[in-house]
Amino acid sequence: MEIELDNGGLVRQIQAGDRGAEAELFRRMAPRIRLYGLRHLRDAYAADDLTQQVLITALEALRAGRLREPEKLPSFVLGISRVTVIELRRTSQRRERLLETFGPDLAPAAQLPVPRLDHDQLERCVQDLRERERTVVMMTFYDEQTGAEVADLLGISEANVRVIRHRAIHQLRACMGGTA
Repeated sequence: MEIELDNGGLVRQIQAGDRGAEAELFRRMAPRIRLYGLRHLRDAYAADDLTQQVLITALEALRAGRLREPEKLPSFVLGISRVTVIELRRTSQRRERLLETFGPDLAPAAQLPVPRLDHDQLERCVQDLRERERTVVMMTFYDEQTGAEVADLLGISEANVRVIRHRAIHQLRACMGGTA
């Protein structure tokens, strides 16, 4: 039979690295945080995001031992929720003010036509690259591999991959008629 931990015991278990205690924290606190988010944000998706953000913040703080009075865990989590909601509102208000101020200037830029890409020309330009440059470009943009992965596969340094990729992109821009 499992003994239900009080809040202080739960916090101490989390500080000791007990993953089961972390799961219990989520089980206990997630519904409360979500309800707080629904009440103050009035959006289910925002409440779900708030729940994740608050739980991560709380867990990091608990692991680091930043809760002085472990018995006050619910108040601690509520405080994090409150601060997070305030910050979300501030961010939203800033965004709205910026859009009111600069939005009309942005609208014409958003309506500019998007230039069409000449796929045949791009294919010719890629084929004109040297083999190593072509390989780096294809692995980076087609295979979506990181610089470190490309470096490992080609047996070169990550810095060398960046230089090769930079030069190849410069050549591709020039070949496609863009400014190099």
